[in-house]
Amino acid sequence: MPEEKKGFQGGKKQRPGCNHNQKSHGNAHQVDIKAQNFTFRELAAATKNFRQEFLLGQGGLGRVYRGTLPKSGQVVAVKQLDRHGLQGNNEFLQEVSTLSLLHHDNLVKLIGYCADGDQRLLVYDYLPGGTTESHLLDIGQYQKPLNWITRMRIAYGVAQGLEYLHDKANPPIIHRDLKCSNVLLDENFNPRLSDFGLAKLGHAGDKIHVSSRVMRTYGYCAPEYTETGQLTAKSDVYSFGVVLLELITGRRAIDTTKPNAEQNLVSWAQPKFRSPKLFPEIVDPLLHEQFPEKALNQVVAVAAMCLQEEASVRPLMSDVVTALGFLVEIPEDFPAHKKARNSEANSEHGYSLDVRENSYSSVHE
Repeated sequence: MPEEKKGFQGGKKQRPGCNHNQKSHGNAHQVDIKAQNFTFRELAAATKNFRQEFLLGQGGLGRVYRGTLPKSGQVVAVKQLDRHGLQGNNEFLQEVSTLSLLHHDNLVKLIGYCADGDQRLLVYDYLPGGTTESHLLDIGQYQKPLNWITRMRIAYGVAQGLEYLHDKANPPIIHRDLKCSNVLLDENFNPRLSDFGLAKLGHAGDKIHVSSRVMRTYGYCAPEYTETGQLTAKSDVYSFGVVLLELITGRRAIDTTKPNAEQNLVSWAQPKFRSPKLFPEIVDPLLHEQFPEKALNQVVAVAAMCLQEEASVRPLMSDVVTALGFLVEIPEDFPAHKKARNSEANSEHGYSLDVRENSYSSVHE
């Protein structure tokens, strides 16, 4: 896997290894796609005919397989889209064209595509770290839980990815299905959003909206979606609030194994937003109280604002990025957390972050 680069990469910067200015054929209108055009045979060979043992996961859009491109030897993730209800060829290529122009460190990179007959496939960079869900919510008995600063860096990266989709992509893109299983990690736990962009986009006044493809995951849906059936950028903000709350608590958005009053994460946590004294009660017990109190107050306040029932009062993702940016900056002379239990724990978890006092300081305005 190529070495990670820090910082934002220009939206129209060409990436090596792609056939740029690829033209689609057999359509009334030619589509410029800055990604490689694969045949179905090539991708079948890469995945050993989509062998079950190479299956990475399955979602609402289809199945994802691990594969190795025969010519280059590059390891990739091949998403085979569900053929039921697929768009026409030209409409699919238009969406792929949009995806091929998106370049950001916190988005999974599109390498190529296949529109061969009735087959629709997308080829992405393979991320060896798996999903955030697997490291946060599905951890095994001997698996080390994510420490506080790693969780905050994941949250910050997700926020940056959403900000790019909302504010810098052209046209703007709503993720519409943000959840921990759609946040992939590289070998250094840097997050990248997946499963974005494959929905019709439109404009309604100053708000972008999506109504052609439903958000499928209960527990992450914004309240207004059940009323209007439409998604806006503020719907993504709500879903981000749920993901942020999962990172804080180590709990699932919906968990039917818990008592009735605790099954819905947002409903369980919101009463505790009323007082900072209650914030420690919602923190993942696997952190063993090794977290900075000031940063906890800050991040819970951000989550609370993202989870406001009224979409109009939720912050923009650009505001969220600004607030979270202060939570991942660690001063060189930071003291160990007062409750850290040993020196090793101190080095990993005992942070005293220099966050601004006035950023999202009031949860109940």
